Amino acid sequence: MSKSILIVDDQNDILDLLKEALEQEGYAVTTLPYTEDIVTSVTLHQPDLVMLDFLLAGINGGELCHQVKTHPLTSHIPVIMLSGYPRVLESLGSYGADIFIAKPFDLEHLISSVKQLLDTAEMHT
Repeated sequence: MSKSILIVDDQNDILDLLKEALEQEGYAVTTLPYTEDIVTSVTLHQPDLVMLDFLLAGINGGELCHQVKTHPLTSHIPVIMLSGYPRVLESLGSYGADIFIAKPFDLEHLISSVKQLLDTAEMHT
C-alpha cells in the first residue's frame, strides 16, 4: 500500500509541482489550498505525512503544525514545514515540525526528506 501525503499550501503552482513529483515517486497525494481545521483534515485524509506552508492566507502554518503535533490523534504524523521566509521560522521556533525546507526548494532534497521521515515513522509503528 502506498504512503499518503497531505499538502496544505495556498500557491497552486507549488501544490501541482509537489503532487506531480510525489505521485511519480508512488505516493498518494491530497492537496488543499486552505483548511479550516487541520486536525479534522488530517483525521479525514489519514496521511502518513503532512506538508504545510508556513505563510498561508489568513492562517499561520506554524500554528497548524503545532496543532497536528500536539493533538493525541495526530501527534505521531511527521510534518514538513515549507517557507520562502526561513528567517521568520528561525525567530518563531519550529512549532514542532520534523523538518523545515526553505522555498525555493530542491525537489530531490524534498523527496529524500519525505522518504527519510516516512521510513523513520514506519520503524516507530
